[in-house]
Amino acid sequence: MAYSVRMRVLGLVSAGLLATVGLVSFQGKPVPFNKLKSGLEYRIYRLEKGRYVLRPALPATGDPTYASRVGRILSLHLQFRTAKDSVLMHSRRQNENQPVRVPLDTIRPSQGGSVEQALALLQPGDSGVFRLNLDTVFRKSFQQPVPGFIRRAGPTMLVFAKAVSVQTPAEVEAQMRQEEASQQATASAKAAEQARRDEALILAYAKEHQLQPQKTPRGVYYVVTRPGSGPLAQPGQTVSVLYRGQLLSGQEFDASANHGNKPIEFPLGAGRVIPGWDEGLAQLSKGAKATLLIPSALAYGPRSPGESIPANSVLLFDVELVDVK
Repeated sequence: MAYSVRMRVLGLVSAGLLATVGLVSFQGKPVPFNKLKSGLEYRIYRLEKGRYVLRPALPATGDPTYASRVGRILSLHLQFRTAKDSVLMHSRRQNENQPVRVPLDTIRPSQGGSVEQALALLQPGDSGVFRLNLDTVFRKSFQQPVPGFIRRAGPTMLVFAKAVSVQTPAEVEAQMRQEEASQQATASAKAAEQARRDEALILAYAKEHQLQPQKTPRGVYYVVTRPGSGPLAQPGQTVSVLYRGQLLSGQEFDASANHGNKPIEFPLGAGRVIPGWDEGLAQLSKGAKATLLIPSALAYGPRSPGESIPANSVLLFDVELVDVK
């Protein structure tokens, strides 16, 4: 389990993530921490009838029911904070409000005072606050020296945890398949809606500018403004292209004129350019000029490649196929 904790948590700890916030408060007056033989300090609460109720102190050696959870996977939300309460990791914010999953393996005596030992105390529905020795946690759980900015905050680290569920590996796998299917369905629905919006924008632009574009099988609209000669460019051939790219608003974001008016060369259909270029240029022969209207899915999609091209932008390119080799 130490490896899983390191992979999910340590990579998220950095000075750039610090943000000072108040301690998580539970109803009622704060009570002293309970303490295990290893030195790990804890308070564990359970929500009952709308109130967080402090669970009784556990035996000094830990939770005697832990053996029943060995081999299962704990899903939980986590926060790591310095002794001065600066946030180092907040899983809800950094994992899109999804719980992280940690395998529950047998806790060895050498892991006393570690994050692993703290999480092993939790049962589904529990909320825990743990105070751990900084050197112990970084030596046993993270297996690296304590970063200076964390050490300067004090000798301890606070871990806040909300246990969601304990499942068998098979149950987790089934749940992950369901989540993946749901995510794919959501993504497909979003893509279909975006495609409808893009096509409406392209057709409106064509009508406004009195264009009569043709449409490729994948959805690139194009207008040949000067026919070329010879056969159409074929995948695998090296093409040389002059271009001017702009948004439908008319704002230019790039052009060959900005690069010494030198044609760009690349093998057609090899994925060296956006898919809309591979698709659109395959409709042209040497010497042709054309206007390509490229839906966002065949351009940069929901990713913005820079300030000049917002996410989900339809792109317009005036291109000239200078040469085909």
